[in-house]
Amino acid sequence: MKAEPPIPAELWDQIPPAAQAAVLALLRTAEQHLAQLQQQVDDLKHRLDQNSTNSSKPPSTDAPTVKRSPPKSPSGRKRGGQPGRAPHKRSPLPPDRTLVVKPAACRRCGHALVGADPAPLRHQVLELPPVRPDVTEYQLHRLPCPRCGTSTCGVLPTGAPLSQVGPRLQAVLALLTGAYRLSKRQAEELCGDLFGLPLSAGRICAAEQQTAAALDPVVAELTEYLRTQPANVDETSWRQQRQKAWLWVAVTRWVTVFQVASSRAAAVVQGLLGAVYHHVLTSDRFSAYHWMPLRRRQVCWAHLIRDFQAMVDRAGAGAAVGEKLLCFAQDVFTWWYRVRDGTPAPLSRATFRKYIAELRPHVRAALAEGAACACARTAGTCREILKVEPALWTFARAAGVEPTNNAAERALRHAVLWRKSSYGTDSAAGGHFVSNILSVVATCRQQGRNVLEYLTACCAATLRGLTPPSLLPQGTD
Repeated sequence: MKAEPPIPAELWDQIPPAAQAAVLALLRTAEQHLAQLQQQVDDLKHRLDQNSTNSSKPPSTDAPTVKRSPPKSPSGRKRGGQPGRAPHKRSPLPPDRTLVVKPAACRRCGHALVGADPAPLRHQVLELPPVRPDVTEYQLHRLPCPRCGTSTCGVLPTGAPLSQVGPRLQAVLALLTGAYRLSKRQAEELCGDLFGLPLSAGRICAAEQQTAAALDPVVAELTEYLRTQPANVDETSWRQQRQKAWLWVAVTRWVTVFQVASSRAAAVVQGLLGAVYHHVLTSDRFSAYHWMPLRRRQVCWAHLIRDFQAMVDRAGAGAAVGEKLLCFAQDVFTWWYRVRDGTPAPLSRATFRKYIAELRPHVRAALAEGAACACARTAGTCREILKVEPALWTFARAAGVEPTNNAAERALRHAVLWRKSSYGTDSAAGGHFVSNILSVVATCRQQGRNVLEYLTACCAATLRGLTPPSLLPQGTD
């Protein structure tokens, strides 16, 4: 096909053929460069338009101009507890001392009052006593032998720490840095201000490593249990030894396991879940999870909704597809809340499955429409979702499986805040502590266990050469 002249034909015909060819070649090159520049501009605009509503970026990165969800209309009710709401009162603690307060005279006529109220009002005041360290001193005597003159020194009894930190203090230090995200210096200052303990940052690091070692058998046991349960899996960036690393998490109903790894590859999650994993895995669409059969995968619908919103925000050819898919997602969650929570009205799982079976063809048709649209990004996203389309609906047939990966994302929230304040870990030993303490703290929270008491029991058992107490769920369904 002959190219159109870039100038009026009468002028173009006056140009020698060789010059015409050169001009056309330059124009084709300029058009190619212009298309490349336009693609770069579109990519940059897309990146600038990304926020927490249409991508995986956290809300903390949103600009002030990001439009938030409109506030709910006022209900007209007063603030606080509503009539008919069950009261939530703090359970009284066993008192250390009881002071009896009786009125001496009637508040109206002044007549003297005697006797006792069989059900007096109870007013408890909570106070902390001054905390001072409990110091045990071992005096190891060296005694010479009267026969041969050899000096023999006494040895510490079984269970006595070789360091200056006892098991409960060791657990407290691990809790301060691992569960409450205090820096070594902050933990050092808190121990001085609150407990009167002269500790150094180096001593706190040593206590962390000792605690991590004490928790090794516990985390190994949790990992084995994890491999027998449906799990939510996610990962976030980490820093270790000033290098890029990744913090992985796997969450089941009663157990959570963290692992710091240098890679984001599929081999990491395969090692975490085991070579043979026969349960449902809930995750986003990251390629590291593609080794799982689609029939045992659940793709996160929260991520899908952000992708659908991105289609709408890009406008153009894919906007209508995005709006259609957002409506379908709203239907899915409306039905799911009725199945799971019974709100606003209960819905049986059998009926829910029927609704899903009727909706699936419409979702596939919308995705196919998006895959063929003129917007390259929308088309790519739709093609990517179509590849894993069967994994969108696993939660409808598998009991105990949620349609989102929110459990894993919530578990990572604490670690993300820790990373932002500490910038990661400086050594493999630090990553070891992070993996173990996060796993134990999160699992204790899931099971309603006291974290400090459990950590203390683990540290004490290690000192005595015993197996630490199990953290596997007991008597749970």
